[in-house]
Amino acid sequence: MLRKLLVSVILLAIVGGAVFWFISAPQPLAANALAAPHTANVKNGETMFFAGGCSSCHAKPGQDNKFNLSGGLGLKSPFGTFYVPNISSDPNDGIGKWSETDFANAMLRGVGPGGVHLYPAFPYTSYQRMTLADTRDLYAFIKTLQPEKGRVRDHDLPFPFNIRRTLGVWKLLNLDGKTFAADTSKPADWNRGAYLVNGPGHCAECHSPRDLMGGIVSGQRFAGGRNPEGEGWVPNITQARLGKWSVGEIEEVLASGLNPDGDSVGGSMAPVVRNTGQLSPDDRKAMAAYIKSLPAVEGPKPPK
Repeated sequence: MLRKLLVSVILLAIVGGAVFWFISAPQPLAANALAAPHTANVKNGETMFFAGGCSSCHAKPGQDNKFNLSGGLGLKSPFGTFYVPNISSDPNDGIGKWSETDFANAMLRGVGPGGVHLYPAFPYTSYQRMTLADTRDLYAFIKTLQPEKGRVRDHDLPFPFNIRRTLGVWKLLNLDGKTFAADTSKPADWNRGAYLVNGPGHCAECHSPRDLMGGIVSGQRFAGGRNPEGEGWVPNITQARLGKWSVGEIEEVLASGLNPDGDSVGGSMAPVVRNTGQLSPDDRKAMAAYIKSLPAVEGPKPPK
């Protein structure tokens, strides 16, 4: 009897392990996803670079060159500390050996070269909304920048978060692989703003509360919450808080960081503004129009 029970447990463990291994496998783009010819628009790639805030995380800390993408910034989280990698075109320390497909897989599927899961401290849950063309243009722009040496240390994560394979299950809950779909009932500038905010801008990644597994609480997108890095509170940017702000006032925040109260943004929003300030006035206005259209959603209450 005991022997049969032990055999049953072993068989269940084997079957369970096989199922876990199957459902947690990385899901890269189809092999022919980038087969269509593409003439890179480097200027558009630069726009995606600033909209995506690439330098906010990937620029080397302690220096002013926003194009020095040698990484090294430590991002604290409830799951440990993530160290932002070098994404310069250096072939050894950066992504100089990455193909265009490697880059697209990282951005849109959270899969690195060799078929490994990337941690969602890299906000691919938002970047997945980007078009393939914009992703390819961003790759082309980064390739124009100076290669920078500097190998970044490994993430400091406790068990079980240091096991990347578990991210496959997390992605089943938080990554749907869908590109942004325009709302045909809305004007073009609104759709442009929606795309920039939800895709490359990844605004919801900070301005939304998260569940125990670190996923965005879908019913409270943009409703604010605890700073993902553990200190402070990120404000609600729906009409529950910004109801009195005009589109022009929101646009000014994105341009200069000055808000209608006469104060300026601080904390992790300050480097965001240094990026959005580089966008065209039309793109900032489109983002502001979309943010202004967000219905009021009550989020979690910040501590006193």
